[in-house]
Amino acid sequence: MKDGWGRDINYIRISVTDRCNLRCIYCMPLEGIEKKEHDDILRHEDILKIVKCCAKLGINKIRLTGGEPLIVKDIDKLIYEISKIEGIDDIGITTNGILLKDMAGDLKRCGLKRVNISLDTLDEEKFKKITRRGQLKNVLEAIEECLRIGLSPVKINTVLIRGINDDEIDEIMNLTRKYPIDVRFIELMPIGEGEKYYKDGFISSEEIIKNNKSLIPLGRKKGETAENYRLSDSIGKIGFISPLSCKFCDSCNRIRLTSTGTIKPCLHSEKEYSIREYLNSEDMLLMAIKNSIINKPKEHYLEENEKSFSKKMMFQIGG
Repeated sequence: MKDGWGRDINYIRISVTDRCNLRCIYCMPLEGIEKKEHDDILRHEDILKIVKCCAKLGINKIRLTGGEPLIVKDIDKLIYEISKIEGIDDIGITTNGILLKDMAGDLKRCGLKRVNISLDTLDEEKFKKITRRGQLKNVLEAIEECLRIGLSPVKINTVLIRGINDDEIDEIMNLTRKYPIDVRFIELMPIGEGEKYYKDGFISSEEIIKNNKSLIPLGRKKGETAENYRLSDSIGKIGFISPLSCKFCDSCNRIRLTSTGTIKPCLHSEKEYSIREYLNSEDMLLMAIKNSIINKPKEHYLEENEKSFSKKMMFQIGG
C-alpha cells in the first residue's frame, strides 16, 4: 500500500512492551517507568489480528521491539504465530541482547529471521554507566551465539554521544574485522531522555565519515536507512543512520505500532491513531490502518526544531 505521498509502506515495527531490563541514559528514566495495567497493553492475539490486516495491505516485514521484547512472556510463540501469517516473509527483533544468548536458538526455530542488538560500548565499566545495569559479556556472548547458529544478518546498533563513547569509534568499527556483522552508527535523536544529551552530545554521521579516511563507500540499498561502508580487510559492514544530518523521509517505508495500541506513522510526529477499538471488526481494523498509512507525514523536522514532536518517549515507541 502507498501512503499519501506515494511511498510504498511494507514494514511495521511493533512494540510489544514499554518495559526494559536496562535503563540506558538516553532512553529510559533512571527511576524506570510507571507500570501499566495488563489491560492497557495489547495481547498477543490483538497483535496477530493487526499483523494479519497489515499483511493484506502489503506489509511483509515485521520487527518486534520494546522496551526490551525478550522480557515478554511467550515472545517465541508470538513470533511463531506471526511466521504462519500469509504474506509475512521477514521477522526481525531489536534487543539489548542481555537475554538473547539462551533464547536465540528457540527464536530462530520459531521463525525469527534477523536480529538487531543495541551495543553502545565495548568497555565494561562504561557499559554499566550507559545502561545503569547489566553485563557487557552477556551481549558479546549473544552476538557470537547468533552467528554460530546462523541467525543472521546480525546488526549492531550504536548510538554515539560526544564525551561518552565517541572515543570507541575505531574499536567498534573493528568488530567488522572479527565478525561478519553490520555495525550501524545511529545519530542521537532529541526525543525523550535523548534531549538531555543532544545539545552537547550530538555527533553527525558526516563528521565520523570525514574523520575515518579508511572507510570504503558501498552506497545505500533500496529501502535501507543506512549508508554503508567497509574497511579494507573487514568481513562485515559499517553503516551510518542519519535521521538528522541526512534524513531519509522520502524513502521511509514503515509505520509503528505501540504496545498500547496506537499507530505512529512517523516516529517524530505527535500524530497517533488508536486502533484498539476496531480489534473486533476486521473491516474496521483494515480501514483504520489504511487511514494511518495514508496520513503518514511527508517528513519530520528534527533538524530545524532540534526536538521531536512525539508525545511518547523512545522506549514507548520501539525506535
